[in-house]
Amino acid sequence: MSTSEPDLDPGPAPDPAFGERRRLIAVAYRLLGSLADAEDAVQEAYARWYAMSARQRAAVEVPGAWLTTVAARICLDLLGSARARRERYVGAWIPEPLPDRTDWTGGPADPADRVALHESVNMAFLVVLESMTPAERVAFVLHDVFRYPFAEIAGIIARSPAACRQLAASGRRRVRSAQPPASTGTGAGAGTGTGPRASGATATATAAGQAALVRHFKEAWEARDIKALVGLLDPDATMVADGGGLAGAALRPVEGGERIAQYLIHMAAKAPGLTLLERTVNGVPGLVARHAGTTVTVAAFDLGADRVTHIWAVRNPEKLRAWNREGAS
Repeated sequence: MSTSEPDLDPGPAPDPAFGERRRLIAVAYRLLGSLADAEDAVQEAYARWYAMSARQRAAVEVPGAWLTTVAARICLDLLGSARARRERYVGAWIPEPLPDRTDWTGGPADPADRVALHESVNMAFLVVLESMTPAERVAFVLHDVFRYPFAEIAGIIARSPAACRQLAASGRRRVRSAQPPASTGTGAGAGTGTGPRASGATATATAAGQAALVRHFKEAWEARDIKALVGLLDPDATMVADGGGLAGAALRPVEGGERIAQYLIHMAAKAPGLTLLERTVNGVPGLVARHAGTTVTVAAFDLGADRVTHIWAVRNPEKLRAWNREGAS
């Protein structure tokens, strides 16, 4: 009688593509500026993966690279059609804001890379990405943010590596031109190789200052203190609101600190029972407005040394689904 242990069937080997979803969504969100569209693009990439036979999938040496290529091509197609859709959009189109409860970075081990990737989702940076052509955006994001080599990017956008290098350089120039002369490291381009990267101590101090500024802004708004609001806003500040025709919002940017303060006080008077909460929005301090338990506005800020320079207020309920999921707030 044998005393050896019986062979145990280990079952099917885990699919190596299974663990790629988070990183793929991180890439797709930066390419599209919409979490919903990013999730759809990644879902389509996986559908194409599982549409192949087991033998075809086994022949793919690096499933993550295959999925990234397919997802990026899907995003490239979506970016082309998105321009036409946004021409018909009611009012301003703002990228979909992200809550802080989920890790959208793709999880690199290097803390400096974590800073760079978090900064690549701040609203100021995403707004600049919207000014790029689809090919520029794909080349720039994949190379400057995710460090993909141009030889791989060339296969995604059907251009030569040299052409991809030029596209990324063009995108880089757009980011640099959008930066204020004395950047604090929190605006467009921070952490992407196109702007300054703060040291750990400086970044912590800056984050604390930003949080304090947003808190003072919240308190002044709640108190309907127009003088305090004006003092916290840069005289040349701009506020852009996105209602998408589904929620009330200014159709044009509100320019000037005093006009923004008056607009905010007017909106507060029209919405009794509104609760303001301090939340991280796209990696930096922001505000969330809730009414009857539902998030109705998410405000992202671009902050100077001691004043608010830009406000992006997203009110389109279709862009606030992540904020209204159970446990989001």
